[in-house]
Amino acid sequence: MSLSIAEKKRFRQIGHQLNPVVLLGGQGLTEAVLAEIDRALEDHELIKVRIGGEDREARRAAIDEITTASHSIAVQIIGKIVLLYRSAKKPNPKLSNILRANQSL
Repeated sequence: MSLSIAEKKRFRQIGHQLNPVVLLGGQGLTEAVLAEIDRALEDHELIKVRIGGEDREARRAAIDEITTASHSIAVQIIGKIVLLYRSAKKPNPKLSNILRANQSL
């Protein structure tokens, strides 16, 4: 699954006002964290995840592992924050950040 340039631009616009919903801390990437990311993606479709730690390569490896395990796309990476997207099987208009942003247009 890949996104067009216009889709990435729109998702970055929507993601700008979002706060991270999952924080990856000292425990690292656990099954519980992956389950929470999966649940958040199913509910919201577009989420931010904050990845702690100072090692840039370790953060990049964590992002790669998250995108692979959750079948999502990293739309944008800025420092310790990654913006993830995965379309929901059955989007909820009250929870989906994409649908809510499109309604406010």
